[in-house]
Amino acid sequence: MEKLNGLIAAGFTPFKGGKINTEVIPTYAKYLVRSGVSGVFVNGTTGESLSLTVEERLLLAEAWTRSAPKELKVIIHVGHNSLPACEKMAAHAQEKGAWAVSAMAPTFFKPDLNGLVSYIAQVAVAAPDLPFYYYHMPSMTGASFLMTDFLKQADGLIPNLAGIKYTWEDLMDYSLTADYAGGKYDVVFGRDEILLCGLALGAKAAIGSTYNFAAPLYNAVRAAVAEKDFEKANELQLVSMKLIAACRAATPCDLSGIKALTGWRAGVDLGPLRAPISAIEADAARKLFETAEKIGGAYLSVKS
Repeated sequence: MEKLNGLIAAGFTPFKGGKINTEVIPTYAKYLVRSGVSGVFVNGTTGESLSLTVEERLLLAEAWTRSAPKELKVIIHVGHNSLPACEKMAAHAQEKGAWAVSAMAPTFFKPDLNGLVSYIAQVAVAAPDLPFYYYHMPSMTGASFLMTDFLKQADGLIPNLAGIKYTWEDLMDYSLTADYAGGKYDVVFGRDEILLCGLALGAKAAIGSTYNFAAPLYNAVRAAVAEKDFEKANELQLVSMKLIAACRAATPCDLSGIKALTGWRAGVDLGPLRAPISAIEADAARKLFETAEKIGGAYLSVKS
């Protein structure tokens, strides 16, 4: 299977009046391509998937696959606590022409490792023609298994298993997972604030929310690593950390700040996050924009 390369933006869900607003997705998609990302991860954590109905997620998946330029790989997250819901969304993603599908572990009834692998196998087979990525995010799901152990059980059992979206800080497990079976699987790094660590361990692709508004910054980190200029790479990674810290300081949930920054740079109104997450206040958003300009400067995505 083709492996991912470069930055994949974790897409936000646009809202207007509390309802999904698909009208802005074509503009949003074109902006992402201009900013230097190679793909978009739809209906994930950043997209508030578990706060959406299945019907809303199907609507978003269809809008992204229809609107995305050919340069933008569309990966649809189909994880849900209901297995039939996962299967429905996976089959729909394949029907609509997604590039790949992904699913995290169930978050209410916690599976053991055998149960998790069996569950994921049933989700993946619903979209047999697409690459499938297991979404490893123990901080949200509680499924804190080593991914090397996951692959030992899943290898050969899930024919279309392409890799793992690795959103966790266990760098030893990340590296061993990427090395499993001679590097057979595509292990995509999922923590923006420590991207440099992933790159140092050989990561070729990364999925994250701040790639929405600061893709040039992270591409500069990637370029510095390729040139083996780790001093410069570290300086750039610190800029990322300061931007993320500013988002966390501006609002109780950093995603509210990141979404506001994304809409500001993309030139579209993405709306607030859905309850129970509080929206960022207008004054706080303006101050955040000013702070981001001071911190990031030329490394922010070109404003539409």
